[in-house]
Amino acid sequence: MNRIGCPFLVRNWFLLLLLATSPALTPADETAPARDPKQPINEAYTAKIKKYTSAPIFTSPLVDYLPASKNVPTPDTVLGDVAGAPGILPYAADVYKYMRLLEKASARVKVFSIGTTEEGREMIAVAVSSEENLKRLEENRARLAKLADPRTIKLDDAEADRIVAQATPIYYITGTIHSPETGAPTALMELTYRLAVDESAYVREIREGVITLITPVVEVDGRDRMVDIYRWHLAHPKEFYPPLIYWGKYVAHDNNRDAMGVTLKLTENVLNTYVGWKAQVMHDLHESVPYLYDNTAGDGPFNAWVDPILTDEWEMIGWRNVADMTKFGMPGVFTHGVFDTWSPGYLMFIAAMHNGISRLYETFGNGGADTQERTLEPEDYSRTWWRQNPPFPKTLWSQRDNNNYEQTGLLTSLHYFNENKRLFLKNFYLKAKRSISKPAREGPAAYVLPGDDPRQELQTELLQVLQKQHVEISRATRAFTVALPTKKAKKPSKKEDAKESKEKEKDAEPTSHEFPAGSVIIRMDQPYSRIADALLDHQYWSPDDPQKTPYDDTGWTFGELFNVKVFRLTDAKVLETAMERVSEVKPAGGVTGEGPIFAINNSAEPALATLRYKLRDASMEAAEEPFEAGGRKFNRGSLIVRGVAHADFDVAVNETGLHAIALSAAPAVKTHAVRAARVAFVHTWLSTQTEGWWRLALDNLKIPYDYISTQTVAKIEDLNAKYDAILFPPVGFNSSSTAIINGTATGWGNPLPWKNTPETPNLVGKNDSTDDMRPGLGWEGVAHLQSFVAQGGVLLTATDTSRFVLSIGLADSVSVGTAQKMNIVGSVLGARVVDALSPISYGYDEKVSVYCDNGPIFSLSSIAGARGFRRLGGHSTSRPTGRGTADDPDFTIGRPGVEAPEEPGSELWEYPPVTDEQKRNGYRVIPAASRARVILRYADTKELLISGLLEGGDEIAQHPAVLDVPAGQGHVVLFSINPVYRGETRGTYSLVLNTILNFDNLNAGRKVEEK
Repeated sequence: MNRIGCPFLVRNWFLLLLLATSPALTPADETAPARDPKQPINEAYTAKIKKYTSAPIFTSPLVDYLPASKNVPTPDTVLGDVAGAPGILPYAADVYKYMRLLEKASARVKVFSIGTTEEGREMIAVAVSSEENLKRLEENRARLAKLADPRTIKLDDAEADRIVAQATPIYYITGTIHSPETGAPTALMELTYRLAVDESAYVREIREGVITLITPVVEVDGRDRMVDIYRWHLAHPKEFYPPLIYWGKYVAHDNNRDAMGVTLKLTENVLNTYVGWKAQVMHDLHESVPYLYDNTAGDGPFNAWVDPILTDEWEMIGWRNVADMTKFGMPGVFTHGVFDTWSPGYLMFIAAMHNGISRLYETFGNGGADTQERTLEPEDYSRTWWRQNPPFPKTLWSQRDNNNYEQTGLLTSLHYFNENKRLFLKNFYLKAKRSISKPAREGPAAYVLPGDDPRQELQTELLQVLQKQHVEISRATRAFTVALPTKKAKKPSKKEDAKESKEKEKDAEPTSHEFPAGSVIIRMDQPYSRIADALLDHQYWSPDDPQKTPYDDTGWTFGELFNVKVFRLTDAKVLETAMERVSEVKPAGGVTGEGPIFAINNSAEPALATLRYKLRDASMEAAEEPFEAGGRKFNRGSLIVRGVAHADFDVAVNETGLHAIALSAAPAVKTHAVRAARVAFVHTWLSTQTEGWWRLALDNLKIPYDYISTQTVAKIEDLNAKYDAILFPPVGFNSSSTAIINGTATGWGNPLPWKNTPETPNLVGKNDSTDDMRPGLGWEGVAHLQSFVAQGGVLLTATDTSRFVLSIGLADSVSVGTAQKMNIVGSVLGARVVDALSPISYGYDEKVSVYCDNGPIFSLSSIAGARGFRRLGGHSTSRPTGRGTADDPDFTIGRPGVEAPEEPGSELWEYPPVTDEQKRNGYRVIPAASRARVILRYADTKELLISGLLEGGDEIAQHPAVLDVPAGQGHVVLFSINPVYRGETRGTYSLVLNTILNFDNLNAGRKVEEK
């Protein structure tokens, strides 16, 4: 379709859709959004609303007053002023206190505890509806459960219609997952009061027709830290205040990217609440864009696994929301925008992937409760086809304005949803029914994870993610054979003869595969097949897609990233396999055999590192070659354990999900010791966003480490005395070498402290502290890192920190090329093990899937001080212009012909051969023993993309992906990929863990002879 014609067609299609499906568009049927004249208003509170609203156009008839109540407390009871008042940000405990006061005062409000955060703070959900609806919560839940799982009513549409007519839908609102976005808690406090107290027909219809469920603070740890920062700001009004460097214990903005991996407590708690209540909508509140961006109806591409019924609902609700608020005269309300709806990692997508409706607001906020004059960029106030009533270029904006917009948007949404609740309830049922009928429709029939996968522990971790997503898991009780789908064979080219064509056709025929008993079957005829399908399938983002700025990752295939085998099966016969449901996925390890020595095969499973630290006193060695023992074959890197009682070892391997064999004698194989390294984990005060995922992974694996900042590195002269290995994970934001060394400018302004004080009691939590966040590593810190490596330490870096250590000269033979056309936006790429003898690659097969987001392009040089050039293929093999044919030698007139010596070649991941000329007085020639060891390289161009978006892949194809660089007596291990990311890349965790476990034996298996 021509892009130029899209807006006209889209707008008219939306209009037809709304006219056809929305009875609320009929003026005679609409309930006026006005207060009940018989109900008195709270005069003092209403006057404050007017006072704190910076302009009359920034409010609406739904929120420009507050109804009075003799019994129900208003928000100022706890806040000391009205919601959205300047200078007031409540802690989560204050928000909860008010919600529980409402519960005590009104039978229309109930508060439920839904779990705790990583730091032990409570999360709540508040239900507000009519007394009758709240009395019958369980009865209503039972009705909604039948719609959520149509198998319980045998997919009977007539029975579904009967339930739809009786059920009360649930609309779930979540606020403040992003801690610097501060307005939602007070807006939701006041909204809850309005829904409980207001007797206007408009609000009463919502209360009687919908159960509104509210989690006012999602990121509770980060909310309390943000309030601390704001209190510090109020106490020091003339000084700069510290940025919110930590939100939750582990991650900041990325907490809204966890809906796939479900690694954070907040995600798990919200997911369980949404699914447990059988809600129809999840509406997540954010702040960034003026004045209200309803990105429910975002830009393309839409996620490929959502039901088209849902995409229609997005347009219906989003555009109606804009229409209602525009009628109130509120400027700057729009939908569509430029946000693509591809990734299912956002919190709101919990609903989209569980047959509900996902919604999200971006409203305007000031990052606190100050009233400020704001000046917008032209792209924020320009008029477009999807933003016909744009914001003003300049305006005075208050937190009350923010609260007015959020509440007005939510009330109009709730009212429209109630007017059309039978439609949306029926759609909720139909989406679940269509999920169940997936095998007979678009497919697939099932995904199968084979019972003989060598990485059973990683397979268990993947299954646990699916179980967190409430996906049903089954296990085959006997072996079975099923046909495997194959890709459609390409038509033969003109150059291919008939024989070649027939051979290719023969190769393209479907094949079958036999799966052993115990194989896991993820049936697609279940209500939540959609999320399983989205996580396990492959993704493809076309380089030609009109959307040129993907908002987040474009590929995430979990089987690939977990390094486990997953088969996508379209043959429905797999559903006839004898199988049983798995109620809970647990690690299933243990010891077989008898003897004082134990052997554990190394299949690159992270639990091996857990075991090493769990059994600190045990003697462990790694085999440097494959071996056989006890009737089993063991890979290189397998562990041989001594010095632990059989019973204690059995408990340990059971808990970690590992399988061991007891032996009477140690196998005859070369080994080296595997010790529990002393690990330092370095962070900057620039950003803790990306490194937080690494901390979470290590904590889950129970691997101890000292968490230190670059400032601490600068203070410790002898790092080797304390540490064997230093991890310096990616910085993320503001990660240039200059910023890492210098930090934030200290030539002006005031110190920016991050520590607990009476004003800021929550800042540090269980993380780090400093008197001033501004200083960086400094040149003294650089010298300490250089000395640490030179004296035998191991420094591991990834992506931007790899760039950093190269910039300070820690790996002279490695350089980073500049990408010209390469564009890799959070994709899954193929990689190949180059050096299987290296301890870093222990347990891996030749092919490995990795996560890459425009990673650095490493190149190698054999000459010190020379830059390794990024080569896009082999050297030219064509002869120069001259006599004869292309295969003939040229000649020089007047002398006999001389045959040129054959030039030695090298692959892109290899060091270029040293020429005879370079060897002449070759003081700059890097000895082979001092050159980097290439552990992993990127795959060839044709095999590079596994999932996501890849443009200009030839610029990084075949280049090194992981390097082990000798430096002095130590090592610098450089990653171009990010091996530890969002809990999704567990298949590459062991590249990091192997480095830690073998810190003092990384040279094992190294061959240094010259070619």
